[in-house]
Amino acid sequence: MSVFAALVNQLADLLHPLFGTAAAAAAIVLFTALVRLLVHPLSRAAARGQRARAQLQPRIAELRKRYAKQPEKLQKAVLELHTEEKVSPLSGILPSLLQLPAFFLLYRLFSGGGDGLLSHQLFTAPLGGRWADALAGDGMFGPAGLVYVGLFLVVAAIATFTYVRARRTAADTATGAGTGTGTGALGKVLPLLSYGTLITVAVVPLAVALYVVTSAAWSAVERAVLYT
Repeated sequence: MSVFAALVNQLADLLHPLFGTAAAAAAIVLFTALVRLLVHPLSRAAARGQRARAQLQPRIAELRKRYAKQPEKLQKAVLELHTEEKVSPLSGILPSLLQLPAFFLLYRLFSGGGDGLLSHQLFTAPLGGRWADALAGDGMFGPAGLVYVGLFLVVAAIATFTYVRARRTAADTATGAGTGTGTGALGKVLPLLSYGTLITVAVVPLAVALYVVTSAAWSAVERAVLYT
């Protein structure tokens, strides 16, 4: 962990002529983007897997109708279909799971201090502080509070974009898979989870919030490109 903290601090030193006292915050954003770039091949693999599984949904829907009262035959037929088309049932899921260690590493780095990283500021908001600290200081529209207001607006825009795309994707999947698959209710609920980032930003240190917002923005753009 100390190695990554040293890298972030070195980035902050390099960015200081451009960003001044906000150099540490800029380093967090840049370092997060670089890590996401490194795991981008896994995202591409996940996208390929999801597209392959989506193409099978109409045929799986037909199998569900054919074997509606024969669950064992249905399971066997679905597995045979995946084998025939050389599509793993876990394709699109496993690559996403392999990205989790990188995300946990970044979270621990930015929540643990990063060898003095949290002692820096973004404008007047300490990277080690939280929204509650800003409210207790100059209030929501004080200098530190406005930093969080800006982050909330960015997160709300990202969440809305993600929500609209997720609803559209869920509707397309439900249409392709046919009715009665149980995906309708789930498709309505899952897109709302994108707004959970607002809660995260409100309760974690500002350094972690910058990581979360950067990662969410990267994910939104990445999905827009890979899943179009």
